[in-house]
Amino acid sequence: MQFTIGFEKEDTKKLHEYWDEIIATQQWSEGKFTKIFEEKWAEHNELYSVAFSSWGGAALAALEFYDIKGKTVLCPSNTFMATPLSVIKAGGHVEFVDCNKNDLCLSLDDLRRKIEEYKPVAVWVVHIGGHIAFQIEEIAALCKAKGIILLEDCAHAHGASWNGKKPGSWGDSGVYSFYATKTISTGEGGMLVTKNEELVDFAKKYRNWGKFDYEVEGLNYRMDEFTAAIGCLQADRLDDIVAWKNEYARKKLDKEFTNRVKFPEGMISGYYKYIVFEAIEKSTGKVYDQPCHKIMKKDYELPNTDWVAKNHWCVPLYYKGDEG
Repeated sequence: MQFTIGFEKEDTKKLHEYWDEIIATQQWSEGKFTKIFEEKWAEHNELYSVAFSSWGGAALAALEFYDIKGKTVLCPSNTFMATPLSVIKAGGHVEFVDCNKNDLCLSLDDLRRKIEEYKPVAVWVVHIGGHIAFQIEEIAALCKAKGIILLEDCAHAHGASWNGKKPGSWGDSGVYSFYATKTISTGEGGMLVTKNEELVDFAKKYRNWGKFDYEVEGLNYRMDEFTAAIGCLQADRLDDIVAWKNEYARKKLDKEFTNRVKFPEGMISGYYKYIVFEAIEKSTGKVYDQPCHKIMKKDYELPNTDWVAKNHWCVPLYYKGDEG
């Protein structure tokens, strides 16, 4: 199965119509299509949504809104370095939490220990591979009881749900990525989702230099109109893409790979990755093979994270990648 971006050929004509409209209006940023993309994502995710030029810009907006500068934020080590680096760039101090072997996501047991040890102001939970962290309900309840901000890294989780509830809904905010390899993509881009209207107002100023009162010390993280137009089409296709991936996994992969990540009842994965716990010949590699705590030379052990890095592989699963 060859890698393919989840973009339907028949949408190309509509995309060029959108782009022609943008060129004709002479408004290439802060226009109609950014607003429409945000509205479509808000309808899908059932949360306020603010578009950014990158995952990083959206993450920084959330972290600076919650004022984590000089404070500790906990983060899983089994993630991309973007997650801990967002904390560092926002002026915070990062410490790492182990993961579970069954879902590769944040361990509730180790989180309890690390909360007592480090007294964090916030916690990142990362939904790995397209599914939702299996312990998200308990993690959210723990953070609420302790008065800790919960941030959801949803960079892999487009189209995922658990009994109808979408990523970003458990925490104080969530951040999506639309990088080129994601389940749906705009090439580059990100989306912040939240229930918090004050965060929405802050984020819109943050991505736009803090205009117009400059009380928010933001920079330029705006999404341009051409990118947003792609996002509008992709948002409309998301459910179809995820349904195709789930059907392909069920019919062609699940019977062959029994030693895999198995989801709880009611959970739908967006299948950014199809993760198995056995070495396979035609693997696309691993989600992450270098734990962040080792990259950052932390002097503590996270045994499950180390085990996961060595003992999982990804089976090719790309939208219509076996066609043509």
